[in-house]
Amino acid sequence: MTDMKRIGPRAAFTAFALTLAMTMVAALCAHSLAQSDSPSVDDEVSLSDPALISRGAYLAKLGDCAGCHTVPKQGAPFAGGLPMGSPFGTIYSTNITPDPQTGIGRYSYADFERALRDGVAPGGKRLYPAMPYASFTKINDSDMHALYAYFMHGVQPVAHRPPETKLPFPFSQRWGLAFWDFAFVQHERFIPDGKRDALWNRGAYIVQSLGHCGACHTPRGPGFEERGYDESSKLYLTGGTNDHWFAPNLTGDPGSGLGRLSPRDIASFLKSGHGVDVHVVTFGSMVEVVEDSGQYFSDDDLNAVARYLKSLPARQSSGTYMPNTQKLQETAVSLKAGEVERPGAGLYMSFCAKCHQADGRGEPHKFPALAGNPAVLAPDTSSLIRLVLEGGTSPQTENGPIHREMPAFRNQFTDREIARVLSFVRTAWGNEARPVATRDVSTVRSKIKK
Repeated sequence: MTDMKRIGPRAAFTAFALTLAMTMVAALCAHSLAQSDSPSVDDEVSLSDPALISRGAYLAKLGDCAGCHTVPKQGAPFAGGLPMGSPFGTIYSTNITPDPQTGIGRYSYADFERALRDGVAPGGKRLYPAMPYASFTKINDSDMHALYAYFMHGVQPVAHRPPETKLPFPFSQRWGLAFWDFAFVQHERFIPDGKRDALWNRGAYIVQSLGHCGACHTPRGPGFEERGYDESSKLYLTGGTNDHWFAPNLTGDPGSGLGRLSPRDIASFLKSGHGVDVHVVTFGSMVEVVEDSGQYFSDDDLNAVARYLKSLPARQSSGTYMPNTQKLQETAVSLKAGEVERPGAGLYMSFCAKCHQADGRGEPHKFPALAGNPAVLAPDTSSLIRLVLEGGTSPQTENGPIHREMPAFRNQFTDREIARVLSFVRTAWGNEARPVATRDVSTVRSKIKK
């Protein structure tokens, strides 16, 4: 969940300049107030306690630390070096193994806590917000202690120096991030809602802190800030574009959100990448989240996350689905008979219906339904376009359905053909969403080539 939204360079530069204009005194005051007054963990517990280390390992899974700090199929766990695209240039993840020279082996607990909660490394070096410290600032002291114990005593040290992040001026001036932090980050621990039960509060804590779901699923402003950090914001978890993937709306919108998914669907989706009653399948950057994080959640935590997400009211609604069994069947019969003359229908039957079926219902635990699929009804079509161009895979999990692949069509379909087939899918079987323009496909194709 840590890919980065692209915004225009002029807007980014303006936001950066405005935040630099804020007073240094105010920034320093805010930073001082944000510092934790927690006692040293060395005075409280033994960092080598197996139970504490085991708990820290689980929390690292909840936080998907490996997702950014491990290069897939190449790098050692947590040794860093993963390149992450941003509007400002490529950011490389750091080595967070306990190697004393190239990793965090010399970090005290205070150093570790300050990096995660405040985005400041030893020596005062500011971390770019690709590291989601705006969410991690909510982690409670007990969990922070366990994470520190795990990374110091449960992770194998690896001597590896990742490539250095070198962004162009003015973004290379990390000291300026102090102003960004002052302007946009709310430094506070998670506070349980006394009006809610324990399950809801556990889900809210995971989603808002360790899970850092908002880092991808909340839209960002002109300063690259998240437009909300909890349910009190009307834009929180309403969807965001990250590296040409659209992280969907997680509120109760029945069209492009989770309104028609049951808590069981949500828990299963996080665990295996597949829904149960609504036949959705994860793709894109969420595949790694399921593989490295979601599949390891305890059932209690999965249910807690589902409980919290299902409590969010519908916001930023987009697209509608009007299920009608008779209409579905009539469309399917017409497609099979070649009687549907709408643009894109023929391409769908020739290349898509084998897996997704003529009625758009897919196959449970194999191929996702397109009829009523929230991703199909999303306001931003980047994900659909990129998926058709590049193809995709379903997650490979220990106990989930068999891993399957979707072929890429970038060399078979023109931009116009892709626009037509996606427009057909977004308006068939009861789906009602705006059509896809040829220029939308051309834009995504050109950007993912870079």
